Amino acid sequence: MAHITDYPLYPDLQGKVALVLGIGQARVPDADEDATAPTSWGNGAAIAWMLAHNGVALFGCDIDLIAAQQTAERVLASHAGAVVDVWHADVTSASDIQQLVDACMAKHGRIDILVNNVGATAAGDPATMSEQVWDAQIHLNLKSVYLSMHAVLPIMEQQGCGAIVNNASIAGVQYLGKPQVAYNAAKAAVIHLTKVTGCIYAARGVRVNALAPGLMFTPLVERMASSKDPDEQVTFKKITQHNVPMGRMGTAWDVASAAVFLASHRAAGYITSQTLVVDGGLTSSTGTGFG
Repeated sequence: MAHITDYPLYPDLQGKVALVLGIGQARVPDADEDATAPTSWGNGAAIAWMLAHNGVALFGCDIDLIAAQQTAERVLASHAGAVVDVWHADVTSASDIQQLVDACMAKHGRIDILVNNVGATAAGDPATMSEQVWDAQIHLNLKSVYLSMHAVLPIMEQQGCGAIVNNASIAGVQYLGKPQVAYNAAKAAVIHLTKVTGCIYAARGVRVNALAPGLMFTPLVERMASSKDPDEQVTFKKITQHNVPMGRMGTAWDVASAAVFLASHRAAGYITSQTLVVDGGLTSSTGTGFG
């Protein structure tokens, strides 16, 4: 993790309220003990930290409440006076999402920023993937984005302003060398859902953009290194033996910096319906991502 003064500051974010879905992260036993280790931060946790760094009040959720609480503790340890509330929520449940939004509104009376950071992949092609796995992947990676926007967009429209950042993936842009068709399809749909929704709400003061991270060294990837599952070990080797033109994998801080940029009206006020690719040049090269 770089020095705290190295990260961007956007004064217009001071005092805003952000609802962050997927604020926790995969827990890595040794790395979790070192809050300064760059690989010990997942995308959601780093985005939360970066928003708090910009004076944004956080209201977050995760299916793993302990992971969400850990993020809250780490943010509070770095930012005196930060406001952080975390809830347990299943983001594929409309009732859970509505309760989360209602709780945020009850405390803050507004939602200025919505970050959809929930996602996970499952291996399989159309012939081998079961219908149950397909449905679970679409619900987690796509339906969750719809449900949160369904609940939050009317609030932002009434406020006359708001910024939504949907975390997609370069897996929704191109084939990365491994069969994960449901994840590919869901992330591609998130990108297009973002584009269409951004156009619909552009004149209503709400900006909607997406991020498409590339190969990021997050705790989820780090955990695969010590996994006893042969498939996860193979995936870890493939991911870390990459063809990224910059010669390195990205980190959660690369994703967080891009997310906060898109959240700032001063920095990105004329940007909507776009997908910002954060991949070290991978999708512009001829490689598939894995060596």
